[in-house]
Amino acid sequence: MNLWQGVEPSQLIALSIIVPFVGSLLVVATGKTPNLREAVTLTTAVILFSIVLAITDYSMQGPTLQGSALSLDVIEIFPGLGLNFDVEPLGVLFALVASFLWIITSIYAIGYMRGHQEKNQTRFFCCFALAISSVMAICFSGNLLTLFVFYEVLTLSTYPLVTHAGTDAAKQGGRTYLGILLSTSIAFLLFAVLGTYVVTGTLDFRPGGIFDDSHSKTVLAVLLVLFCYGIGKAAIMPFHRWLPAAMVAPTPVSALLHAVAVVKAGVFSILKVVIYIFGIDGLTDLVTTDIMLYIATATVLLSSCIAMTKDNLKARLAYSTVSQLSYIVVGALLASSVAAAGAALHIATHAVGKITLFFCAGAIMVASHKKNISDMVGLGRQMPLTMTAFTIGAISIIGLPPMVGTWSKWYLTIGALEADKLIVVAALMISSLLNIAYLLPIPIKAFFNTQSEGAAAWSWSETKEAPLPMLIALGVTSFGCLALFFYPQPLIDLINLIPGVSTSMGER
Repeated sequence: MNLWQGVEPSQLIALSIIVPFVGSLLVVATGKTPNLREAVTLTTAVILFSIVLAITDYSMQGPTLQGSALSLDVIEIFPGLGLNFDVEPLGVLFALVASFLWIITSIYAIGYMRGHQEKNQTRFFCCFALAISSVMAICFSGNLLTLFVFYEVLTLSTYPLVTHAGTDAAKQGGRTYLGILLSTSIAFLLFAVLGTYVVTGTLDFRPGGIFDDSHSKTVLAVLLVLFCYGIGKAAIMPFHRWLPAAMVAPTPVSALLHAVAVVKAGVFSILKVVIYIFGIDGLTDLVTTDIMLYIATATVLLSSCIAMTKDNLKARLAYSTVSQLSYIVVGALLASSVAAAGAALHIATHAVGKITLFFCAGAIMVASHKKNISDMVGLGRQMPLTMTAFTIGAISIIGLPPMVGTWSKWYLTIGALEADKLIVVAALMISSLLNIAYLLPIPIKAFFNTQSEGAAAWSWSETKEAPLPMLIALGVTSFGCLALFFYPQPLIDLINLIPGVSTSMGER
């Protein structure tokens, strides 16, 4: 049943942005009463998800996906150019993922923040809600101007979360985070947006793109590079260092904002630019398409190799995320409808798999105070639920059945074959082997290895599972990895409604 049945679709778009913003204010107002503050956070997250479900319901009825989009015009800044929002299937997919995982992460954060006795919890939950508000605006942005504005708001609203601990390391990580993301936006993305407007006279997202044969291929090739590097949240090398630097943040931040919302805002933006600004077919004639494709492919492999060298668990997961994000960029740049479908699906599959791994990393730190993989020998005997969930998330990231990560990697590989890019196919396969090499030894070490004589002598006898809210959260996401493998069709049906995107070979 649609709880928002009597509400105008355009009002639902506004509510999806306003509700988490109002929630952030209520969090501040109830900050002195932790139970009430956290009830406000959970209630706001549930309301937002119900709104996104209502938007999805409206959009799946047909008109939204036939070109007559649900839209909301907020303000006209210049004649014919302002802040406006539209509903389209790619944005709906991202909104569903982010809003649902906000609920789960809020449950997790309550257990983590209390179990770890974190300070400034009110500021944490407030900034979290502000970040989700900006993510919703990005999801439903109707033009490049709107996307650019809220892309920057997301950067600024998450900075306090990255520096939450207030330590010198947190401040340094925050400077790297802010410096790279703002500099790439100003140096590249802003000029890409301005260049697009100069060339076309519009910044609107349109099915099939806004460029045509009358536009200079050289100019379009330059714009593509500016977009790819200007959207720094996609973490394409060499502008990737902000993501490992941001791992100084509390694990709930790493989980949602740096495994789902922030990084996915980056790759979502690249995918949206490819589909609605250039058009998938429009990439085939650009000389820089292959250049950026191979840079993204190199990022997939190099970051996987770096991940293998990291003993700190969150650092290893951070470089894994850099690699997995470039899977989506590769899918966008292959100029294949199937590859684009795989890229869109990977937004969801990677989100549920990687957030599970980050949840487990946080649970381990709260329960055992261990951060390094070398210190986790035998931990699985005391934390079997956590390490089982980690195993499930790892298998999903690797892309093996019966976990949902299998499907997105399958479509990406088929798309690379369709585009006749055998080098990319080989890179995807090698990357999966590297995924096995840096992820599976962790649960193997935890479940089956025993401490050697030269190892530090500590006892796991006092270590128990993490607080219940954390276990509930990682249980839900690990179950999602399994359930979505057997029932991925709703996601696939939504992706097939994206203009120019199809999970069937040869279709555009």
